[in-house]
Amino acid sequence: MDLQPGSERSRFYAEYDWEYRVNTSSATVDWRSRLLGVFHSPYQPTEPALFHEMVAGLRIDFEEFIFVDVGSGKGRTLLMASDYPFRKIIGVELLPELARIAQENIRLYSSPKQRSFDLVSMCGDACEFQFPPEAAVVYLFNPLPKPGLERLIGNLEQSLKEHPRKVFVLYHNAEHEGILAGGQELRSTGGAHQYAVYASRSGAGF
Repeated sequence: MDLQPGSERSRFYAEYDWEYRVNTSSATVDWRSRLLGVFHSPYQPTEPALFHEMVAGLRIDFEEFIFVDVGSGKGRTLLMASDYPFRKIIGVELLPELARIAQENIRLYSSPKQRSFDLVSMCGDACEFQFPPEAAVVYLFNPLPKPGLERLIGNLEQSLKEHPRKVFVLYHNAEHEGILAGGQELRSTGGAHQYAVYASRSGAGF
């Protein structure tokens, strides 16, 4: 559900933008992007405390991993991920307006907590995204309708078959979790009420 300007939840999310002088709120998304969101997935930024709960719970050596946010919107998750020393942080966003704003947010962002500085916001169709053959944390905030997510996870599974490696998937608002659960290359490793965590079977030794 999208956020309405003036609501309690809108003000809560706006605190992040105020603190870091960026624009990641859904309240300023234009009507064209909102309309496209009806057919894909409405833009909604991730709540910071929940994001850090998900990422910190992985207990990994972040310097060994890249971070990929599928459906990265205005880039808030990319900025929050930069609090961890990921080797690289990649956002993939379908809507040009949101991808452009994410690029500007990356340019403006400044935080004493920042530990990763290689951030990229790409504009493109996530269903066509080619996953780099590197250890990765893949973040999904229910970014696609079911057919699109099936294609995305199919691409990830094919990549894991060709390049076995450690990959974690953090699936926030896991509406179509059955797609991940039904695959051959991923296994459930936990989660909570608001998210599910999956890991590559090829990295089962970690």
